[in-house]
Amino acid sequence: MTFERAIVAELCRGLARRPPRLQVLVGPRQVGKTTAAAHAVARLGWPSHVASADAPLPHPPEWIETQWRLARAAGRGRVLLVLDEIQKVRGWSEVVKRLWDEEARAGGRVRPLLLGSSALLVQKGLTESLAGRFYLHRCAHWSWPECGEAFDWPLERWIYFGGYPGAAPLARDETAWKRYVTDSLIETVIARDVLQMQTVAKPALLRHLFALAAAYPAQILSYTKMLGQLQDAGNTVTLASYLRLLETAFLASGLELYAKGQVRRRGSSPKLILWNNALVNAPSLLGFRQARADGAWWGRLVENAVGAYLLNGLQGPQWNVAYWRANGDEVDFVVSSGARSWAIEVKSGRGGKPSGIAAFRKRYPRATPWIVGETGVPLEEFFARPAEHWFS
Repeated sequence: MTFERAIVAELCRGLARRPPRLQVLVGPRQVGKTTAAAHAVARLGWPSHVASADAPLPHPPEWIETQWRLARAAGRGRVLLVLDEIQKVRGWSEVVKRLWDEEARAGGRVRPLLLGSSALLVQKGLTESLAGRFYLHRCAHWSWPECGEAFDWPLERWIYFGGYPGAAPLARDETAWKRYVTDSLIETVIARDVLQMQTVAKPALLRHLFALAAAYPAQILSYTKMLGQLQDAGNTVTLASYLRLLETAFLASGLELYAKGQVRRRGSSPKLILWNNALVNAPSLLGFRQARADGAWWGRLVENAVGAYLLNGLQGPQWNVAYWRANGDEVDFVVSSGARSWAIEVKSGRGGKPSGIAAFRKRYPRATPWIVGETGVPLEEFFARPAEHWFS
C-alpha cells in the first residue's frame, strides 16, 4: 500500500531536528507504526538498521547493544536505528539511556527511533530513565479520512469496520474479517502486550472483561453490574485495574464521571469505550447490514466511534475525556483542557435519548456545547477534521 500517513512527516522532522533527541513512536498494534518507520527511512535516505523485539520470549538487554553496534557499522554520517516493540526488552530504558549518552558524547551519529505498542511500559521507561532525552509521537488508529483515501470507504463502512489497515482488504468477506480481527489483533494484543508483559492474576477475567466492554460499547456500566455478569470477578478494584490495563494496550477505556476540579472520579461507574469499532463488531454476531438496520445498535456504534475519535485524537496530559450524569440528565462526552470544558452530545437518530447539555451548562455555565450528528455538526464533517480542531 502506497498510502503515507501524516505521522511520517512528523517523524522525519523529529529525526532531523537539532539538537538530536530520541524519537519514540507509541500506538496500538497493526496501525502502521512499522510501515511509518519504513516510510521515514525511505524519505530521509540515511543508512539504516531495523530490528524488532517482538519475539515469543523477551530479549536480554544485550540485544539492544548489539543492534546499536550494527547501526554504527551501517554507514558513515547519520544512521537511523529503528527498534520495534522496544518495551519487550527487559531493562530497555536503562540500556538506551547509557547508549544514548555515549552517542551524544561521540557526536550523535546514530539517531534512534523506538516503537512500542504498550503505552504504560513505554512511558514508564521514558519517565523513569530517559527524562529530557526523548520526543514522544503518538500513532493512533486510522481515522475516517485516512480510510476513505486509502480504501475508498464511505463513513458507514468506517463506523462498522473501524480503522485497522491490515484488516481492510478482508472487509468484503465479513467472516474472514471477523476471524482476522479476533485472532490476529484482539487475542495477540491481550496475550502478548498485556498478559506477557504484566502481572495478571486472573487472565480469564481480563478476557471476559474485554468481551463485556465489546458487548456494551458507549454504555455506562457500574462495577457492581459487571461483577454480576463476570465469573470469578474478584472485586471492583480488580476490575478497575484490569480496565486500565486494557486502556494501556489501546483496546478499551472506562471514562470517568466529570466533575470540575476533580475530573477523574475514581470509583464512579465507567462509560465503556472501545478504541476502534472493529473491536466491537468483530466479536459481534451482527454483520454490517444487520448492524446498520438496527437503529439502537447503530446508535451505539456511532457514539462509540465519537468516543474513540476523541481518545485517539486528544492524547496527552493536557486533555481529558469523561462523561457527565446527574439526576437523570446525561452528557455523552465532556472534553476538558485546563480551565476550559466542552460538552458533546451525539445525535445518531436513536430515539428516546434526551439531551443533558442544558442541565450541564446550568452547573458549568462556561462550558462550550457541541452537538454532533443530526441537528448539529454532520458526522462527515466532524470526523473529517482532527479532534483538536473542535476544541481549539
